[in-house]
Amino acid sequence: MSDLAQSVVVMEVSPRDGLQNEPEILPTQAKLELIQGALDAGFRRIEVASFVHPSRVPQMADAEAVCHNLPQRGDVSYAGLVLNRRGYDRALATRRLQEIGMVVPASDTFGMRNQGQTVEQAMTVACEVLGAAARDGLGGSAIIAVAFGCPFEGDVARERVLDMAARLIDAGATELALADTIGVGVPSQVLDLFGSLRQRHPALPLRAHFHNTRNTGIANAFAALQVGVETLDASIGGIGGCPFAPQATGNIATEDLIYMLDRMQIGHEGELAAVLATGEWLSGALRKPLPSMLSRAGVFP
Repeated sequence: MSDLAQSVVVMEVSPRDGLQNEPEILPTQAKLELIQGALDAGFRRIEVASFVHPSRVPQMADAEAVCHNLPQRGDVSYAGLVLNRRGYDRALATRRLQEIGMVVPASDTFGMRNQGQTVEQAMTVACEVLGAAARDGLGGSAIIAVAFGCPFEGDVARERVLDMAARLIDAGATELALADTIGVGVPSQVLDLFGSLRQRHPALPLRAHFHNTRNTGIANAFAALQVGVETLDASIGGIGGCPFAPQATGNIATEDLIYMLDRMQIGHEGELAAVLATGEWLSGALRKPLPSMLSRAGVFP
C-alpha cells in the first residue's frame, strides 16, 4: 500500500462514452445539463463529445452544437474524441476544446468494425493527428482501444500494446490511455501493462479507461492506483459502452469510484452527493435505472 497514489484525477466521460451506446438520444440541452452537473460536482476534465459520422453514432450527431454551448471557464479542460483527421478537423473548428482523444485499436478486426481501419492504418492517422494537435496547441491523448482484449480476436499481445504506445508517444501524445473497451481486463493485466509503461516512460501521464462488463472495473481502478496512473475515466451512473462491440456495457460508475476514493482518503475533485443528484436526474432523462451500485445501496456511513 505504500506505493498507492495519494490523489487521482477523475475524468468524467458520461457526456460522450456514457451516452453513445444509449438507445435514448438526449437533446443537446439535456447533454449540456449533464455537463453542467459534472462541473457542479467539481470535475475539471470532461469528455463532452465524439466527432464521428452521425450515421454510425447518432447519439453524437450534435457534437458541434454541444461544444459551441459549453460554459467557458479557465479551470476546465474539455475533451473531444476523434477517430480520424476529419474528426480532428471538426473538433478543432469548434474552438471550444482544450484536448482531443485519438483512438487507436489494438486489433485489426475491432479497428475495421469501429473505424474502418486496420491497426497500422489507424496508427498512421493517429501519428498525423497527434502531431497536428501539438502544432495547434491542444493536448493530445492517445487511447489504445481493446488493449486488454478484443471481442473478435480474443487476447491482445502485451508487446503489441507496448509497441503501439511507444510509437504514439514518439508522435507527440501528451498522455497515453489504455482502454478496456469490453470489460475483460483483470488487475494483474493492469499492473503489468501500466507498470511496464511507467517503467519505459516514467515522465508520461497515464490514464485508464475501464468498463465494468464482468464486474472487474473497480478492482482494475484500484490496481491502476498502485502503479501511479494519474487519471481514471468514469461515467456518472455507470452508463456507456461501445456501439461496435457485442454486449458492451457501461464504464465504471463515477459515484462507485468516488465512494472508494473517499473511503481510502485518496484525493480527487468530485463531490459524491452532487454526483448522486446528477445520476438521479440522468436516470429520469434516460427513463431507466442506472447500473451504478452506489445509487442503489446508498452511501456509508
